[in-house]
Amino acid sequence: MNALSNTVKKVYVFLFARKALYRMNLLFYKLSMTGIGIHNYENDHVSGERAFIRYMKARNLFKDGVILDVGANVGHYAIMLRENNILLPIFAFEPNPVAFKKLEQAASAHHFIPVERGAGAVSATAVIYDYAGNTGSEHASMYKEVISDLRNSEAEAVNIDLVSIDQFVAENKIAKIALLKIDTEGHELNVLKGAKDTIERGLVNVVQIEFNEMNVISRTFFRDIIDALPGYDFYRLLPDGLLPLGAYKILDFEIFAFQNIVAIKR
Repeated sequence: MNALSNTVKKVYVFLFARKALYRMNLLFYKLSMTGIGIHNYENDHVSGERAFIRYMKARNLFKDGVILDVGANVGHYAIMLRENNILLPIFAFEPNPVAFKKLEQAASAHHFIPVERGAGAVSATAVIYDYAGNTGSEHASMYKEVISDLRNSEAEAVNIDLVSIDQFVAENKIAKIALLKIDTEGHELNVLKGAKDTIERGLVNVVQIEFNEMNVISRTFFRDIIDALPGYDFYRLLPDGLLPLGAYKILDFEIFAFQNIVAIKR
């Protein structure tokens, strides 16, 4: 902290670090989080995903390869890509059978490839947890506590199949992944572990990953994501573009609330 910052902090603490102003400070804190791309999920503009697609197109990062949409649910992301004239093959992974039926319909209408499997560290049978009645919710997670604790709802176990990205790449003879998009409600690190060989071979150009409160349940730090992607630069999405995160600092990175993170291979 430089001299000016230190002085500003001292003045702020003297004037505002008071019990009576706690709620005001908490409001400022939450508002400032939205200003750096935290908890902005209302639509594709606010989340920064629309700006991200413009960034990718402007740099010809969608010119070749395939797109893997892991945790596709009913296909909103793949549809958004098609509506933005992204023509690369899209493999949309969704293991929940209820959501997959809707994904199949979207895939037929928008010309992408539905995959009735989840992705994990290894290929295996597993269980995913959804709300009671198995609604095919976008909140379904490998971690029961995401539904029972964070959502305060009754959880129902659903049997699913997982495939590692490494195995899927080998099975489908994929030579380049333009974008690996992962939204798996806390399971993101395991998806990356299952893509270790693919990443080490330099086949993945860009990774988009959601980091949020589910990572508390899965005991995943942002640092774990960084370690799984050596040789990548990290950015947080904002409505007007990508914010470079720079060197790892705990206070700047370990924020367990919704954010879209992009990692781009150097």
